[in-house]
Amino acid sequence: MNELANIPEFGIKRENEEQRDGGCAVVFDPKTQKYAVGKNVGDGIFRLFGGGVDKDEDMKEGVLREVVEESGLYDFLYVEEIAVALAHYHNNSKNVNRIAKATCFLVILKSPELVKAKLEEHEKFYLIWSTPEEIVANWEANNKDKNYDHYIYFLKKSVVRAKELGYDTTSNLI
Repeated sequence: MNELANIPEFGIKRENEEQRDGGCAVVFDPKTQKYAVGKNVGDGIFRLFGGGVDKDEDMKEGVLREVVEESGLYDFLYVEEIAVALAHYHNNSKNVNRIAKATCFLVILKSPELVKAKLEEHEKFYLIWSTPEEIVANWEANNKDKNYDHYIYFLKKSVVRAKELGYDTTSNLI
């Protein structure tokens, strides 16, 4: 049986898609009741922290490594795999069409303390704190090419789980 058969699929299939499996994290600070996202320099589009995971790297470890490198956040209290999806999207920073088996983790912070972020040359964004409603509104306003459908799916599932765990007490997204 095909391992991808029961995985939801998002986005628009594009020509010449490169496969690059990886993951992302929905990062929540229970003290401020806000979610951490990257805000792109220039267009202001939000993004989840994450990226491609090396072939021999554990998915969870790889995603947490990416969170630390891209955001500087490192003090994690709780981490749980939330969902897996097949995502078709255009990677604007590398100007390539991608297909990815993407795994999303909910990360609850112990504290929002930071270490210095280590962005790669193509990564042009910075950490901001926002509500789920503001994040979804940002993605929906910039989603004509369906690049953010999987992010919306991941965020909504993460908010539901954060609420179930008693961490998110204010969001009205769900």
